[in-house]
Amino acid sequence: TKAHVAVLTISDRASQGVYKDESGPRVLSVLKEYIRTECDFELKCIPDEQKLIEEEIERFAREKGSALVVTTGGTGPAPRDVTPEAIERVCGKLLPGFGESMRAASLAEGVPTAILSRQTAGVCHQSLVVTLPGKPAAVRTCLNAVFPAIPYCIHLIGGPKIEGNPDVVQVFWPKPKK
Repeated sequence: TKAHVAVLTISDRASQGVYKDESGPRVLSVLKEYIRTECDFELKCIPDEQKLIEEEIERFAREKGSALVVTTGGTGPAPRDVTPEAIERVCGKLLPGFGESMRAASLAEGVPTAILSRQTAGVCHQSLVVTLPGKPAAVRTCLNAVFPAIPYCIHLIGGPKIEGNPDVVQVFWPKPKK
């Protein structure tokens, strides 16, 4: 069976049709470039409601068996930004190095507001959950920073083997022991 990869856009306005979701499709497009393995991709857009975010991540992890769930949006300091709180509730383990790397990459690109972003990552059942900011322009910067570790992390938590596309991204795998 093919690995399942879910992208979850978290935005009140995009979910209500006030404007078009650009972040989710951008995440999907970059992931399809980076992943060589044939996968089933799913994109969903929901409002900034913590309980709903938790339920969707749980659904992707349990029912769909998603190897990877990438969220976009809801990581800032505004009152409605609750994605990190949802991640903390549903993930048994948090992986703060993902957020640290993404913020560092954005700062290195000259985005001073990167320090306001609370992206993180965690493990929900056997799914790796990674939060990205909601700005479409930040998607590639943040995924460039963390994707090299994503396939190995999925392997470590018992997920399927996902191969990176070496023409686009250099994925880390430990050297075999002799």
